Amino acid sequence: MEYIGNKEYWDEKFSNRSDKPLSPEKSLVENINCFKKGSVLDIACGDGRNTLFLIESGFEVTGVDFSDKALARLKMFSKRSNYFVTTKQIDLSFPNSLRNVGIFDNILINHYKLNKDQLIELQNHINDDGILFVSGFGSKHKVDSKIRKEDLIQSIDFEDINNSFELFKYIENQDIRGFFVTYIFRRKKLI
Repeated sequence: MEYIGNKEYWDEKFSNRSDKPLSPEKSLVENINCFKKGSVLDIACGDGRNTLFLIESGFEVTGVDFSDKALARLKMFSKRSNYFVTTKQIDLSFPNSLRNVGIFDNILINHYKLNKDQLIELQNHINDDGILFVSGFGSKHKVDSKIRKEDLIQSIDFEDINNSFELFKYIENQDIRGFFVTYIFRRKKLI
């Protein structure tokens, strides 16, 4: 079974979750000071555990996900806390799916792996000196029925964005869920 990218799996999972959001990603919480003040595009935001944290931290957030169930939950959580959030239902499996998403000061990708073309496209959606924060299952994570080898984030995934982004922080950590990596890039200034 595919875990990342399986809409039916995620729709069912979001439908069966409790009425409380999960805690934000630990790496995001620990590195929030790396973000540039302003706006954030939260790619594959799910039901908003990171989106809500970013809003609480003073950011203007747009969350995109392919699951209408996830986005409905995010809207419910936001309304409950009197937060404003912009949501867009986007299926990232389609080419050019991010083409009209806008331009942001920061982009967060947590537990989702964009393809190389989508990563290159991100340079068109982030301001100079903006932060690209990528976190998820790393190359040492155990492959199983949910997480495939092609879902694991590796340094070679970012080779094609080196002209537009510079890596300034890399983090590895492991817990009971598995092996995780975080890459924090800064958008180079256009000359």
